[in-house]
Amino acid sequence: MSFNDPIGDMLARIKNSQSRNYKKIEMPSSKFKTKIAEVLKNEGYIIDYKIISESKLPLLEIILKYNSGNPVISSIERVSKPGRRIFSSAESLPKINNGLGIAIV
Repeated sequence: MSFNDPIGDMLARIKNSQSRNYKKIEMPSSKFKTKIAEVLKNEGYIIDYKIISESKLPLLEIILKYNSGNPVISSIERVSKPGRRIFSSAESLPKINNGLGIAIV
C-alpha cells in the first residue's frame, strides 16, 4: 500500500485488477477516492462502488465494468504526481482519446 500517493495506488489497483479480469476490488477508503469513483461511475467506466465500514478502517469497493470481456477503461494514468506537480489552465488541457475519454481535475 502506498501511503505517499494514495490516488496513484488506487489507479494502479484498478489497472492491475482489470488486467487480471477481476470483478471487484477493495482498497482503503477516503473522501477523494470516493469522489473519483463517483466520477468513474457517472461517466460509465465502472458499474458501481460502495463504502464498507465493517472494520475500523473503511474500505472502498469498486465493481469493474467489462464490455465483451474487455475492460471498459483502456488506459488510466496519473499526470500530476507528488514528486512532480503539473499545473495547467483549463483551456490548455489536452483532449483525451480525441474527446472520447475524460480528465479528472
